[in-house]
Amino acid sequence: MNDQTFKMQPFPSAKPIPDLKIAGNIARQGNQFTIHYALLGDVKEVAFAAPSDTPARKHELWKDTCFEFFLGIKNSDQYWEFNLSPAGDWNIYRFDAYRQGMQEETAFTALPFSIQHLSDGLAIALDVELDKIVPANQAIEVGITTVIKHKDGEVSYWALTHQGTEADFHRRDSFIITL
Repeated sequence: MNDQTFKMQPFPSAKPIPDLKIAGNIARQGNQFTIHYALLGDVKEVAFAAPSDTPARKHELWKDTCFEFFLGIKNSDQYWEFNLSPAGDWNIYRFDAYRQGMQEETAFTALPFSIQHLSDGLAIALDVELDKIVPANQAIEVGITTVIKHKDGEVSYWALTHQGTEADFHRRDSFIITL
């Protein structure tokens, strides 16, 4: 099992909410992939979409507070973007190369994940089998990201690392965890 903890940083030019932290852990055992996010701190300043009675696949979740991760096949340009909304909605997109050939990943028809509201934050956990998209013996590179929409309308972009002059979660040099 490959298990690692992580802590995200806001993009330097963003106006992050003071006293906000995003951390978690990620693991892969065989092709079982697990990720846990913890958003802690001054969450009363974070705008969350209303919880969905029937969570579903939805587009453009990144326009609001959204927990994301990117999986890339090692030594390949292909990668996937997973979007998890605190409202319960989700989506997965497949790319052939950097921002090229974006398509909804139809190998998944559901992406059940848990959302737990805490007194000082929010926790999101996902446990998913990757067999539909990646062979178990194939190394993957992971980028972990979050979009935080503030109640005042400002948006901050959080990631393990920011490699460019603009916030860009699709950059493969930011997929810094190998599993």
